[in-house]
Amino acid sequence: MTASTRNIIAWILQGLLALAFIASGGRKFMDLPGTVDMFGKLGLPGALAYVVAAGEVLGGIGLLIPRFVRLAAASLIIIMVGAVVMHATKIPGGLAGGLPAIVLLVLLLVVLWLRRPATTVA
Repeated sequence: MTASTRNIIAWILQGLLALAFIASGGRKFMDLPGTVDMFGKLGLPGALAYVVAAGEVLGGIGLLIPRFVRLAAASLIIIMVGAVVMHATKIPGGLAGGLPAIVLLVLLLVVLWLRRPATTVA
């Protein structure tokens, strides 16, 4: 894969993931009492709802800023691993219901791989 093709694919994925995470975090903020309640029912502290919502919005924005893409992707990967674990262990429907979280996790890993630092061959 050429560097140009890799760059194009990465930008497309980053744009789509940014939209998904900004929308998801935005929905959490729009219904913050419901989000805090949902986290509480899962046995998680309500304050974590604020952290996750902010992390999703900021991570989505970070995916659009070249300097922060790898940090944003890595941070969102942490959030998505948590989401997958919650779906597997506590949320009704199990991993089948968590399929969107798994897809987002895999796409974030692809972005992280596509945006890896270039290596020079000596």
